[in-house]
Amino acid sequence: MAGQVVTGVRQRRGALTTRLGAHAPASWMSRYIRLTRAVDCACALVAGLLAYQARFFDERGHGAAEYLAISLILPLFWLLSVALAGGYDPRFIGVGSDEFRKVVNAGVCLTAAVAVLSYGTKADIARGYVVVALPCATLFDLFARYALRKRLHKWRGRGRCLRRVVVVGHADVAAKLAVELGRATYHGLSVVAACVVGRPDASLLTEIAGVPAMAGFDHVAEVVEAFGADTVAVLACPEMSGVSLRELAWELEKTDTDLCVAPALLDIAGPRTTIRPVAGLPLLHMDHPEFTGARQVIKTVFDRVFAVTALMVLSPLFVILCSIIRHSDGGPAFFRQVRVGKDGRPFVLFKFRTMVPDAEAQKAELALLNETDAVLFKIRKDPRVTSVGARLRRWSIDELPQLINVLRGDMSLVGPRPALPEEAARYRDHVRRRLMVRPGLTGLWQVNGRADLSWEESVRLDLRYVENWSFLLDVQIIWKTWAAIRHGSGAY
Repeated sequence: MAGQVVTGVRQRRGALTTRLGAHAPASWMSRYIRLTRAVDCACALVAGLLAYQARFFDERGHGAAEYLAISLILPLFWLLSVALAGGYDPRFIGVGSDEFRKVVNAGVCLTAAVAVLSYGTKADIARGYVVVALPCATLFDLFARYALRKRLHKWRGRGRCLRRVVVVGHADVAAKLAVELGRATYHGLSVVAACVVGRPDASLLTEIAGVPAMAGFDHVAEVVEAFGADTVAVLACPEMSGVSLRELAWELEKTDTDLCVAPALLDIAGPRTTIRPVAGLPLLHMDHPEFTGARQVIKTVFDRVFAVTALMVLSPLFVILCSIIRHSDGGPAFFRQVRVGKDGRPFVLFKFRTMVPDAEAQKAELALLNETDAVLFKIRKDPRVTSVGARLRRWSIDELPQLINVLRGDMSLVGPRPALPEEAARYRDHVRRRLMVRPGLTGLWQVNGRADLSWEESVRLDLRYVENWSFLLDVQIIWKTWAAIRHGSGAY
């Protein structure tokens, strides 16, 4: 049976290769790394020449000529520093924060090396040149890497520059992973086949979530070869023992295929996990999330300062929008609604009104038009939305009054989606963990689909945020929110 499945999937490989891009992963990756090195050199050269011009713009002596030569060879030192920091490691290409961290580490280490070298050799180095050149090289490179990353995301959205993945695990988990990676192509992973375990009827499967599937994990290497895959992702399942996993790793080692193992701890970020060897066994230790302490104080202070500043700057816009909304149909400018906040405490949420004044009274009549499950109520073309409200929703401008809730402490800038009381009443025990933190004006749900998300996906993203909150994650979400608003996907 396994041989027949492998033979069948070999026949489908040609069409799949066309869909994912004709270039092999190693080929596009090597070209991308060469492009990255060229961009890094250009950034360092521009930074060096800028520092030379800033420090020696009115000098034409012997020292100035030396620094001009240093500016010309600075790209070589910069390339070496970035390489030593791991900035060209294929594992971090296009990953974002990890890639940026490598560049920052390279800049810091190169600056420290120059300082130590000048101190040790008592060399008279122009500090003004160093202060401009190395920070500018780091800053320019960060912007350049960001531009390259966005370009790579566009390529991946068109089905290019993707790593082909064979998933090993239970059918339901493998299907969820295939759907998620298919929706978020910027990750650069595309599930091309699955080896399903844990089901008595697995031998009858031909595909899951649109990808070919076969039973068991005894022929993973053959499936990898049949589909030209370069990565195997083993999901948490009791059938895959330590011995089986080790033998699979040895088999994949022959073809230089990457092996990824997903732990049973779903949606737990790396900073909360550490590997600690105990009695010769590598145990994965998980730290508890922080719901109190200094970091929460920093988050609260940042929320309040940001809210006060934003309300002061946006006050003229608020006045204009209030006038437009009131004159459109004579109704109130603001919409007030009770939501559930931290620890289940209710609060009044403020928004610009985007529906007719009696929208809540009409909700029962439109129940049959609900396009989602019974927990959430969403209609893509809701007849209650006014013409002015549709424009406000398109750019999420109707959410701006929630800055008042942030200032009052009911909400945070970033957090889970604020729930309605009837939604919170249906929460099961694990879902109620969303209420451990204050709801947010934006969050992972906002930057990953907004209203297009299902109830299950919204819950998963909210729980991921609760489990992995950090100030850096908040900053990243706020940054990504602008892109989500600009594209307008899921805004209705």
